[in-house]
Amino acid sequence: MNKVVIINGPNLNLLGTREPEIYGSETFDAILNELRNSFSAVEISYFQSNVEGELVTAIQEYSHTQQAIIVNLGAYSHYSIALLDALKATALPKVEVHLSNIYQREEFRAKSLTAQACIGVISGFGKHGYGMAIQYLKQLLVK
Repeated sequence: MNKVVIINGPNLNLLGTREPEIYGSETFDAILNELRNSFSAVEISYFQSNVEGELVTAIQEYSHTQQAIIVNLGAYSHYSIALLDALKATALPKVEVHLSNIYQREEFRAKSLTAQACIGVISGFGKHGYGMAIQYLKQLLVK
């Protein structure tokens, strides 16, 4: 079985209520249930924190138990060298996901520092970005 972890950063615990016009009206629990139903052959773990150091620790720890990582590090994507270093320290394949199109928003959001440690970035497809990342990683892990 393929083992993938989704690691979400700050404010993603507020999905469903925080700026639904940008981030959608579903909670992440609902999105996660949908992903698990759609990708039943993939064991999907999940971690969320608003604390940068906890996210660093999660990346380090999950890199020993998973086969791939999907990150949505929220605002930390734009400036966290610590998270960049944590992602670079693991050889696991990594995909960065952003619910909104970061290139259509404020200028500071158009640059993702952490993206350079990932295979690719999926941005602007809402909750579907997570499924797109899993689909890609699932094919990659089969090889």
